[in-house]
Amino acid sequence: MNYGMIFIETLVYVVKEGKVLLIRKKRGLGAGYYNGIGGKVEDGENVVSAAIRECREEVGITPRNLEWMGLLEFWNYEDDRVESVHFVHVFLARDFDGTPRESSEAEPIWFGIDEIPYNNMWEDDIMWLPKVLSDKRVYGRFEFDRWRLIKSEVYEVIPSK
Repeated sequence: MNYGMIFIETLVYVVKEGKVLLIRKKRGLGAGYYNGIGGKVEDGENVVSAAIRECREEVGITPRNLEWMGLLEFWNYEDDRVESVHFVHVFLARDFDGTPRESSEAEPIWFGIDEIPYNNMWEDDIMWLPKVLSDKRVYGRFEFDRWRLIKSEVYEVIPSK
């Protein structure tokens, strides 16, 4: 099988006082959708430092005490070949420094946990994000054909004792 690009990425969901901070993405893949804050891990970074950097760049905040909540795999096919694979580490932050501000990439918006606009998000989000926001760790694998969901698997990860 011919493989395209492989990416290691992060997503951060800041949760405070019953609300979650989402961004409305302004450009690139998923422009116009609401999502967590995040992006690609750069050379020399680990996933935690990348998650913090992305929060600073996209909305001007520094998350504190990031909690790793899971791993998501996104496989995108085009013309019967793997166009890209994205391995995304998901984090929760319950506190942060700074004030969320808009950037050229993202508009930050607070939503009540029960008011999340899943109808204007990636179609897989409703399968795993409620679990993360209720403090469950997840593993998900999603297959897309030209970024349209065709197959999904989501599992809760039970920490070993």
